[in-house]
Amino acid sequence: MNETNAFDALAEPLRATIEARGFTTLTEVQHAVLSNECAGRDLRISSQTGSGKTLALGLRLAEDFLAAAQDRGTKTRRSGPLALLIAPTRELATQVAGELGWLLAKIPGANVEVVTGGSDFMRERHALARGPGMLVGTPGRLLDHLRRGTLSCESTQHVVLDEADQMLDMGFREELEAILEQLPTDRHSHLVSATFPNAVKRLADRFQNDALHVQGTRLGAANEDIQHIVHRIRPFDTLNALVNVLLRSRGARTLVFVRRRTDTIELSERLGADGFSVRPFSGELSQSQRTQTLDSFRNGSIDVLISTDVAARGIDIPNIEMVIHADLPTDADSYTHRAGRTGRAGQSGRSILLMPAHGERHLRRVLDSARIEPQLLPVPTGHQIQRALTKHTRRELHGILDSEAGPPEKQLAYAEQLLEGHDPKQVIAALLDLAEPRPVRPPAVLDEPHPASSRERRPPLPRPRPQGGFQRFEINWGRARGATPPRVLSHVCRRGQLTRNDVGAIRIGSSSTTFEISVDAALAFERLSRRPDARDPGLSIRRFAA
Repeated sequence: MNETNAFDALAEPLRATIEARGFTTLTEVQHAVLSNECAGRDLRISSQTGSGKTLALGLRLAEDFLAAAQDRGTKTRRSGPLALLIAPTRELATQVAGELGWLLAKIPGANVEVVTGGSDFMRERHALARGPGMLVGTPGRLLDHLRRGTLSCESTQHVVLDEADQMLDMGFREELEAILEQLPTDRHSHLVSATFPNAVKRLADRFQNDALHVQGTRLGAANEDIQHIVHRIRPFDTLNALVNVLLRSRGARTLVFVRRRTDTIELSERLGADGFSVRPFSGELSQSQRTQTLDSFRNGSIDVLISTDVAARGIDIPNIEMVIHADLPTDADSYTHRAGRTGRAGQSGRSILLMPAHGERHLRRVLDSARIEPQLLPVPTGHQIQRALTKHTRRELHGILDSEAGPPEKQLAYAEQLLEGHDPKQVIAALLDLAEPRPVRPPAVLDEPHPASSRERRPPLPRPRPQGGFQRFEINWGRARGATPPRVLSHVCRRGQLTRNDVGAIRIGSSSTTFEISVDAALAFERLSRRPDARDPGLSIRRFAA
């Protein structure tokens, strides 16, 4: 189906809406769903993240809303929404409702409402009483409304499970099954998902009838606009490598993935202290905090968002230029969803993986399964960072000179004054030197990674080498009792919940040892080290008194 036919197949109010929105073409999955073969069928829509799956289904559902509007005079009053869409997270439900809201704005009876956990229940109750034609919600809140009787789905003709694979991963199987049991048996059931693992197929087989599998972009195809880069690093250099990647990109809208909620906070604090515009994003945030953080990321108030996989499933922010995997993805599906946050809607993007040597075999399996062949590049150096910043500034300069408007009159007048008494080359060189961009912090110096040993374990996210000096401590453990620098380092890091980058010089004595802790971590370390140690109760730590 070509572009013209696809637009011609749409009802006039729908076509006018998408054209007014700036659409000039439809994506592969949108073309596919509008085919005659999909009419009146249960659909399993698989296509990569960012390829327009949800909007595709909205185009198809719009036809039923138009048919329902024409039959309104001969049928009884509708009880509940005509279509129910279930999404895994609050953010995704809100974003989907927004997308469908503008798409269906001119379709009679297709008003869209959203219900999610963490929102005001009474406000939602009043919204449901107004009889929305399309209802979008999260599993728990939808089930709550059904059980309390504030939602009726007797008239529901379509149910859609959006990001079905992620809902199962997040443990919503029981809620989904409970919701589906309360819907009319005579309905259409649709699944929308980037991937269809076996667990999703088994669920689909239970509640879909003769489903038609609609595939837009195949696995890996949506990644054609994404540059996949692997930086091999030492196990303790995650933060330093991340710093250099961010410095080289100078303010690019970036989503950083970590595995643990605590890492979102620790990493954002460390990067924030270095001058980066960054915030954490995880399930620990309240709904208002999550909304505020996403709004700041969307409008450019912050450049970097540190997120867990689960939290990021609700992120649909346009123009994310770069995704960084500070912790490696667990499998191909995880990588597909992560990388799919960038390179959307025909835009280019970068997906950068920070790979410690011991993770190379695992990452190769993940990327092979995802059909991705990445570039293996070294972490940006200080010279490369400065060169990239200079190139960016000079590109901006040429843009100003080549524009029709040109520099402001005030600056042109001052330029004439400068040129009257100075050599033009010296004036330009001095201004270029003043305009030379400075990174928010000095680039990190990284050593070449070495092959992984069988004894390496994944450390916590490291902290940068402290700039403010060290505080000296003493432990009653010396050479006579088997103390060595590695053993003392291990004990100190465990006892004070530190990383090796927080520990300075270690000096082993006969009966005691002194060691240095960065001043940034010294107070917390002193508090933690006062606690009795269950593993080594005879070892005590105190500030060193010279």
